[in-house]
Amino acid sequence: MPAPLTTSHARGAVDVPLIEQTIGAFFDDMVARQPEHEALVSVHQGRRYSYRALRDEARQLASALLGMGLQRGDRVGIWSHNNAEWVLMQLATAQVGLVLVNINPAYRTAEVEYALNKVGCRLLVSMAQFKTSDYLGMLRELAPEWAGGRPGALSAARLPQLQTVVWIDEAGQGDEQPGLMRFSELLARGRADDAQVDAVAATLDANDPINIQFTSGTTGFPKGATLTHRNILNNGFFIGECMKLTPADRLCIPVPLYHCFGMVLGNLACFTHGSTVVYPNDAFEPLSVLQTVQAEKCTGLHGVPTMFIAELDHPRFKEFDLSTLRTGIMAGSPCPVEVMKRVQADMHMGEVTIAYGMTETSPVSCQSSTDTPLDKRVSTVGTVQPHLEVKIIDPDSGRTVAPGQSGELCTRGYSVMHGYWGDEAKTKEAIDAEGWMHTGDLATMDAEGYVNIVGRIKDMVIRGGENIYPREIEEFLYRLPQVQDVQVVGVPDAKYGEELCAWVIVKPGQSLDEEAVRAFCKGQIAHYKVPRYIRFVDAFPMTVTGKIQKFKIREAMKDQLGLAEAKTA
Repeated sequence: MPAPLTTSHARGAVDVPLIEQTIGAFFDDMVARQPEHEALVSVHQGRRYSYRALRDEARQLASALLGMGLQRGDRVGIWSHNNAEWVLMQLATAQVGLVLVNINPAYRTAEVEYALNKVGCRLLVSMAQFKTSDYLGMLRELAPEWAGGRPGALSAARLPQLQTVVWIDEAGQGDEQPGLMRFSELLARGRADDAQVDAVAATLDANDPINIQFTSGTTGFPKGATLTHRNILNNGFFIGECMKLTPADRLCIPVPLYHCFGMVLGNLACFTHGSTVVYPNDAFEPLSVLQTVQAEKCTGLHGVPTMFIAELDHPRFKEFDLSTLRTGIMAGSPCPVEVMKRVQADMHMGEVTIAYGMTETSPVSCQSSTDTPLDKRVSTVGTVQPHLEVKIIDPDSGRTVAPGQSGELCTRGYSVMHGYWGDEAKTKEAIDAEGWMHTGDLATMDAEGYVNIVGRIKDMVIRGGENIYPREIEEFLYRLPQVQDVQVVGVPDAKYGEELCAWVIVKPGQSLDEEAVRAFCKGQIAHYKVPRYIRFVDAFPMTVTGKIQKFKIREAMKDQLGLAEAKTA
């Protein structure tokens, strides 16, 4: 048994070597081992691929992209919810050294204009529409001069570097789009046996940038985190190791592919272990997840806490046989202990793991494993991943703190991003001279190396000189049987500097009022931890990946209460 830590600094195991191949080379090796094993099931599209078929179609797409004049290092955007085309783009671009740029499906005209121009995308693959989102309509709003143009020869004043827009067409779906190209048409231009694909692949290096992901916007304007083959391939592999994935596993992925959770913790965790990827739908919908787990006999399921809550509380939940489940990952937001217990007991996910990370670290730095003791699995985010280091520092002095003390979590190792695209100053702010990524998250580490995230540095509430971590209050309020979800923030206060505010979502069919919440708190937690403001809401503002945007809750309360920020000396 390892000796107890004397400082909050832990190093991951190094007995399993890092992968030094590109994504394309590693995937080719996996295909050679099990060509006919099922690689992908896209349930809502009715499509299935073996490893060989997925590889061949990805190569055909890579050939087509080269045929469009794209060269190693060029940026190619994908603006879409989950589908087979998304993962084909992920594999094809990696095969020939193109940089895949993930565009958030929630973006609107100004945001997509910013993202495409920031990184200089030459080609964009987009859904035509989804629910109320008219993606092609937004692009035409940005570039009205495209109307009537010929495919592959676009130019527009507001999108000067974008040359080609390809729209994802399901069989028999959609009208012709003047000036734009169908995905099926693009694919038909390539050949799986194109020797040029192999020629380009032979020039690639595992340290080449391969992916740009815009930070999720929980704290402000997005930056383009640039990741390499080595970053995300190794992270996917070690995530799968924690889950003990094998070719027998079938992982249901309802989380979005445009984010690391879907494309790394999902796709790459599976592809590095020969497992099967299963997409239940294009976007999250709890009933389709439950149906898919049963029909496809899934052994794993990913989700953010709000997704698991929606599945557990679905009125038809008990109709489904989920007994094939054993593992999966809950991540993206702090995981409520009570929700974790229900997932293990009611969804048969006795080997569910918790993962912690950020886009800039590819993303996972810490993860529990399938055999982590139950108390540690429900109360921590596990221990440091292999080949990485984490430490907890005093945000003011920079010194590493003692075990049990809170401070800023920092990560160092192969997973730290290449940098923010085109923003050296912001990169230097985030990654110090010794290679440590400063996460902005407040955490503690115990003597065994288990890490607990207690909040964001900017989320910590200081009430009358007392440091309060909203996560602690949230975990306490989850014990109320009527509470489905809760978020706690600090709001300005003239007397104390800040006061606590709780937004509560009540379970369907239940009732709860402010007095009942306060009565529950009385005598159980310190008086200064009892929220002064309690509001009952139907939903929280959040990103597409399920991260709660606490700054929006704070702003809404300030507007509602007519508050101004308290002044500090």
